[in-house]
Amino acid sequence: MELYIDTANLEEIQQAHDLGVLDGVTTNPSLIAKEGVDYGKRLEEICRVVEGPVSAEVIAVDYEGMVREGRQRASIAPNIVVKLPCTAAGLKACKSFADEGIKTNMTLCFQPLQAWLVAKAGAFLVSPFIGRIDDVGQDGMDLIHQIRSIYDQYGYNTKLLAASIRHPKHMLDCLLAGADVATVPFSVIAQLLKHPLTDIGLEKFLVDYRKAFGG
Repeated sequence: MELYIDTANLEEIQQAHDLGVLDGVTTNPSLIAKEGVDYGKRLEEICRVVEGPVSAEVIAVDYEGMVREGRQRASIAPNIVVKLPCTAAGLKACKSFADEGIKTNMTLCFQPLQAWLVAKAGAFLVSPFIGRIDDVGQDGMDLIHQIRSIYDQYGYNTKLLAASIRHPKHMLDCLLAGADVATVPFSVIAQLLKHPLTDIGLEKFLVDYRKAFGG
């Protein structure tokens, strides 16, 4: 499973990149607004750090606006993936971009039929939001399993990107469910390496060594 970081913060992206396990980046208008920077400039900066896919979400909600804005984003760097919502206009724009050879990430996916349609339209990625589904009392992982089954049964090439991941349990579940990609905040990436027995064991090794050899 590929690992993306979900942020527009350059410092977090650089830290994740330096770990040697980062495959890509996802951004959205909320994350860019949080940073208070120009969207296009920040995308350029991210693409200088990360060679893998960098998802850049459009602000427009109409087909013509999505296509116009998406082309602008795609011209920034060859690894830009245009991020579109799972709406009728987004689906239409997805097909247009697929015909042009521009990769898309279909976001805000909350049910398997959306994932089916965007795969038919040629999406590169689909992003089901498992955490937000959990928030309304349902099980977001059910959606991951359903999409995985549909894509495998019908041979779709669209990558299943698990989004809105809140904690390491989500990550493990996505790995076991066969998600192609997971995108997570840096805080979750940091948690993936944490275990109290690792810390206890390391401290014991150091204490024993100091007792034996000093220092």
